[in-house]
Amino acid sequence: MIRKADEVTVEYREHMRGGPGTAQVTKFIAGDEKLQNKGRLFAKITLVPGAGVGHHEHEKDSELFYILSGTPDYEDNGKMVKLQPGDVTICPPGETHAITNNTDELVEVIAVIVYA
Repeated sequence: MIRKADEVTVEYREHMRGGPGTAQVTKFIAGDEKLQNKGRLFAKITLVPGAGVGHHEHEKDSELFYILSGTPDYEDNGKMVKLQPGDVTICPPGETHAITNNTDELVEVIAVIVYA
């Protein structure tokens, strides 16, 4: 299967998961069947300055982030960490996280959600 660049879906989510501002979500692949029923999302999240994804818990899935660009603040189960390009995070079932762009630069993150 090949997914061409003009086949992706772009969504703008205001206050995503209760976070500040608007997040741009470019869905490369979304949906159970397209991910072999192993997950539900493979996307790029773009955060302009001041935007973020709010604090939330993953119950039956895990979310992984790969930082492409920028230096976002990441909340990992209540602990704040400054991330940089190349960093990887994982939020397994039962844990919480959030990510916010508190800088003047663009933040781009690859997000993958897989089932536990």
